[in-house]
Amino acid sequence: MTSGRLLFEATTPLTFSVEVTQERWNLIVSVKHPVMNGHEDEVRTALERPDEIRRSRRDAEVLLFYRLERPGRWTCAVTRRTTTGALLVTAYPTDAVKEGEQIWVR
Repeated sequence: MTSGRLLFEATTPLTFSVEVTQERWNLIVSVKHPVMNGHEDEVRTALERPDEIRRSRRDAEVLLFYRLERPGRWTCAVTRRTTTGALLVTAYPTDAVKEGEQIWVR
């Protein structure tokens, strides 16, 4: 599935892998959420060892992986399932878990 240089691959508790290319990561940290620059490890951990996973209310193929970093502060990694795997849509820090169906909890 990888198109571009692989930055990292994370296997989720739901047993699918998310491949993150350098190109995708550059888009996230330069356009979408610059605050995530340098936080690749936190995003990978959120995917591999989340505290909670929720399904998007708007799109059943989109899953939100939440990892508590400290009280009141989460890292959220947003993925989209595809026919060939999964991709990281975006990642951002947040102070709240979004609404949506809880599908996994640690």
